[in-house]
Amino acid sequence: MLWSAALAADSTPRPVSLDEAQKTADDAAGWVETNWSIWLSNGLRMVLIVVIAVVMRSLVRKAITKLIARMNRTTDHLDGTALGGLLVNAERRRQRSEAIGSVLRSVASFVIMGTAALSVLSVLKIDLAPLLASAGVAGVAIGFGARNLVTDFLSGVFMILEDQYGVGDEIDAGVAKGTVVEVGLRVTKLRGTNGEIWYVRNGEVKRIGNLSQGWATAGVDVQIRSDEDLDRVREIVTRVGEEMQKDEPWNERLWEPVEVLGLDAVYLDSAVVRVSAKTMPGVATGVERELRWRIKRALDAEGIRMVGRPPEADLETAQPADPTATMAAPSALANPTSPQSQATTPIPPGQTLGK
Repeated sequence: MLWSAALAADSTPRPVSLDEAQKTADDAAGWVETNWSIWLSNGLRMVLIVVIAVVMRSLVRKAITKLIARMNRTTDHLDGTALGGLLVNAERRRQRSEAIGSVLRSVASFVIMGTAALSVLSVLKIDLAPLLASAGVAGVAIGFGARNLVTDFLSGVFMILEDQYGVGDEIDAGVAKGTVVEVGLRVTKLRGTNGEIWYVRNGEVKRIGNLSQGWATAGVDVQIRSDEDLDRVREIVTRVGEEMQKDEPWNERLWEPVEVLGLDAVYLDSAVVRVSAKTMPGVATGVERELRWRIKRALDAEGIRMVGRPPEADLETAQPADPTATMAAPSALANPTSPQSQATTPIPPGQTLGK
């Protein structure tokens, strides 16, 4: 009881005198008066940092967007023209510019807002060393765990910046071959010759063969009989190439005259004449088919014999086949009474040698 009464007496608040209250209020007012300028200064600094960061981010993003729009307008006025068809692919340039713009906007936002956040924390007197160390360790762990994703992303960025290929290009990526349908920062989409869609990770591509840049070569092998006049064949093929270069649409697809390179191979019964032509990129296969078609018709019209079709004179003067050519030579075993046949006759059962 006495202990309880003592605790109750100690827990009872003491009456505060007027002097003590006045002193506490004066101390609080002095502390506020001493620190209010610091609070106001820090608050204004943080607000100013945030405003500057937001304004700078908006200006940078708008500048990047205008730059991308200007790049697209530069290629739009060439679209549909002969120069635009040869040098510019509007969809390819548009996707490339949009991808570059997206990357630049993301990088600008990350750098500006990250710098602003660190500045605000420094104003609040927060030690940034542990935070930066933790962020570094977390970044290393995430980068190690997602190294394939980072590799694909970086490969896609450099591929777009270097313009290695774009939409509409026919490429050989090693793991797949086809026409580029879509270019992304992580995956490139290809359409194969049979219509299949290939999704190729950019980080997995070790080499790229672009078949749609610069120019292409159309090559045709004309195989004729070895006894044909080669000079006459050269004249016919040259005339066919000149006529083809004057016709639509081959006059735009053929960049140089059709050239007879000469004999590519000589055999006992045939000779191969190599024909070549420089064409627009991506149309070499069509040029080869058309050129082969025209050369075949021209040779037939001139009576040039090609390998695989025997001449009419040879068919008329050919001798009938000897019916005995396929007969086997006579054999002694064919006669059952011959000593050879009797020697090969099996021994009857129960008969022994010497009986």
